[in-house]
Amino acid sequence: MANAISANKAELIAIANSVASEKMIDKAIVIEAMEDAIQRSARARYGAENDIRAKLDPETGDLRLWRVVEVVEVVEDYFKQVDLKAAQKLQKDAVLGDFIVDPLPAIDLGRIDAQSAKQVIFQKVRDAERERQYNEFHNRAGEIITGVVKSVEFGHVVVNLGRAEGVIRRDQQIPREVVRVGDRVRALILNVRRENRGPQIFLSRAHPEFMKKLFAQEVPEIYDGIIEIKAAARDPGSRAKIGVISHDGSIDPVGACVGMKGSRVQAVVQEMQGEKIDIIPWSEDTATFVVNALQPATVSRVVIDEDEERIEVVVPDDQLSLAIGRRGQNVRLASQLTGKGIDIMTEADASEKRQREFIQRSEMFQNELDVDETLSQLLVAEGFTEMEEVAYVGIDELASIEGFDDELAQELQSRAAEALERREAAAREERRGLGVEDALAEMPHLTEAMLVTLGKAGIKTLDDLADLATDELVAKKRVDPRRRRDAPEEKGGVLAEYGLSEEVGNEIIMAARAHWFADEESEA
Repeated sequence: MANAISANKAELIAIANSVASEKMIDKAIVIEAMEDAIQRSARARYGAENDIRAKLDPETGDLRLWRVVEVVEVVEDYFKQVDLKAAQKLQKDAVLGDFIVDPLPAIDLGRIDAQSAKQVIFQKVRDAERERQYNEFHNRAGEIITGVVKSVEFGHVVVNLGRAEGVIRRDQQIPREVVRVGDRVRALILNVRRENRGPQIFLSRAHPEFMKKLFAQEVPEIYDGIIEIKAAARDPGSRAKIGVISHDGSIDPVGACVGMKGSRVQAVVQEMQGEKIDIIPWSEDTATFVVNALQPATVSRVVIDEDEERIEVVVPDDQLSLAIGRRGQNVRLASQLTGKGIDIMTEADASEKRQREFIQRSEMFQNELDVDETLSQLLVAEGFTEMEEVAYVGIDELASIEGFDDELAQELQSRAAEALERREAAAREERRGLGVEDALAEMPHLTEAMLVTLGKAGIKTLDDLADLATDELVAKKRVDPRRRRDAPEEKGGVLAEYGLSEEVGNEIIMAARAHWFADEESEA
């Protein structure tokens, strides 16, 4: 390349063709790089202040050099301006304000100029090659690709992909898998990022999507869309679970994925270094899917808490260790598969919990409604859990309880209303003790108990509340089943425990900000 600028016309075009072919980039980019290099060298020869352009004909190799100058009345910059008289010698019809071309003779570049031109061309070609690599791979994220291990550096595996290189970072490798230089490996294209050192192609063999793509290669029904993998979870190198569903009632999704004598699933298992795979029928019904996901353990019953996004699973005593799995693996994978937190308990634990809740609720009704133990237990047995339910349920529903009548139902509702008022008064006192402004009590949807929670979080004025985003106020605390035990728990909004909707949260925030707009109008 050092001789590219001083070479004859045919050699210039031959070099451009050779570089474009070798680097697999557009020939026009190489020609442009050569023109840029020639322009830089010419500026070094004629003066950097000149606006010099170069044009290399990609077919013939003819090179033209010229200087662009502006036609002015009084010349102030002799490098970029020319007076009208001199301009008309170059171009007869030149007028003031025109930009005209002043042809320059071809230059014979010396060794230093040629070396500088070589660096410019190399840099341009390198940039074009990086852009080509990025454009080629960034749309292929999520595909499986095969490459040859080039090197292993600090535990990270560098893979030659032919026209680019990818890296399998340590955390994206299958544990205990031994990889040597020269081995052929299959991996998922996880991400492609632009970086200063060029596009970085990140590969993975540990991602659940890698397993899903392997099944698509081994199971034609998945590739054709007849069977769909709805969810997947992995403990790389040890165990995995996938939830499958068939869109054709005549095809068993589990059997199709297993294959004749297990041939299909075994092909995937071998690629994943012996990782055991549980293939589970997917179901829209969360409870059914959880029962399936916890296989091979037997489940007695499932209780779903929609607000907390947690699922309580009760299993027979002899099934507890099987349901939890070695080091919690089975329940952890089932949790990842369903996207919900799963609590496993035995029949004895569940019975003890129900008894404890029954006693707590009975004592609450007994104390706050001032009734005897039998009546409070009867309310709990009928499904009443909160004071608000007693206060606001229809009279007929209370009166229909065995041993109750209309008079008793009305009396209970009256006492429940009084109990709620006492709670509200106590919360109001606590809220004022925390220094929460009375103006906040006028906001829609906010109860005194909620105001106490806000006060404990340091939100005591309208401006404090108005500064919050809706998510910061009402967002529910999400349970991420993939969260490590030692990772900090994700927090929800300040009022997350009250189950307010996003719409209600918006209404509260906008009501708190109303005084801002009133102040702006008064200033205007």
